[in-house]
Amino acid sequence: MSDRATKDPQACETMLDVRAGVDALDRELVGLLAKRFGYMRAAARIKPSRDAVRDEARKASVIAAAFAEAEVHGIPTDVVADIWERLVEGSIAYEFAEWDRTRV
Repeated sequence: MSDRATKDPQACETMLDVRAGVDALDRELVGLLAKRFGYMRAAARIKPSRDAVRDEARKASVIAAAFAEAEVHGIPTDVVADIWERLVEGSIAYEFAEWDRTRV
């Protein structure tokens, strides 16, 4: 089933419908993550010092924003906060690696 043939969740009638939708959405999410990591590469290129890579205030702000967005959408805020904690920490690690790679 192609992405165009996927149904909105409320229109799903079978597990095949659900799985096709989830699989299509997972492909989209990975594409969005690739773009997000592109921004991390840009940050590594732009930041003048390695010390500037980790910004705890920014990390807290990003996670709080995801938490608030989860509330708006009525989805589990604790799950979203956990995912974003991992995403942000992974992004920081990636940015450190990119900063080092482009400067050494």
